[in-house]
Amino acid sequence: MELFHAIILGLVQGLTEFLPVSSSAHLVIVRSLLNINDAHPLAFDAVLQLPTIAAVGIYFWKELWGVFVTALRFVTRKEISNESKTLLGAIVVGTVPAAILGLLLEHLMEDTFRSIVLVAGMFALGSILFVVAEKYGKKDGVLSIKKGFFIGLFQSLAIIPGMSRSGMTISGGLLNNLSRVDAARFSFLLSFPIILGSGAKKMFELAKSGVLSGAYGNELMVACVVAFIVGIVVIRFLMKFLEKHSLVSFAWYRVVLASAILISVAFIK
Repeated sequence: MELFHAIILGLVQGLTEFLPVSSSAHLVIVRSLLNINDAHPLAFDAVLQLPTIAAVGIYFWKELWGVFVTALRFVTRKEISNESKTLLGAIVVGTVPAAILGLLLEHLMEDTFRSIVLVAGMFALGSILFVVAEKYGKKDGVLSIKKGFFIGLFQSLAIIPGMSRSGMTISGGLLNNLSRVDAARFSFLLSFPIILGSGAKKMFELAKSGVLSGAYGNELMVACVVAFIVGIVVIRFLMKFLEKHSLVSFAWYRVVLASAILISVAFIK
């Protein structure tokens, strides 16, 4: 992999991790367009999630610190407010589905799930879900542990490139009658443990293989720095955007991109 390619991948990751357009899908597309080949593409892309989740940690540090303190108080059996207890419980139960499904289907993520045709199909399917969620979500409810689990089921769909973690969880939140902003905020908090765990696991695998000690490691580091800087900007943009706008504009983008992919594949064949 060239340094230029690493910078591009970091830029794409930072731009698309939090927007409901699927970072994994865009990384697959960019790798295909630029003919980027390396020995560990899935691991590289997974590790790129670490700097973006670090951006989440900085932007939502107060909320995450509150969750951490709540967990400590729960373990030590100290008094916890109902609101804090609900948020902690929703994050815990919401993380379970994606963790289990990710481990069970990890082998498919290496090849089958990185098909560009599958990506196009998931772009279209996810767009339909966005429209449904915007139309039928009442946007006047509050978070509960039960809703956290339901949203977690939507998060588990994000292992398929094209579905989008933020898109699925925000849609799940809307279908559970959360406002867009509340759904987005919970989406970010819910993403923290699963992305941190997945990225750390892949980082350990790469370190164990010894590839991080050479040029590959340097390229990954550069990509991570780019992803981190861009990620912070995009988080702020999305939270402001969702205050006044719906997911439908992203749905249109996904449909157009899916159509372009399918037409390109048909033309090439």
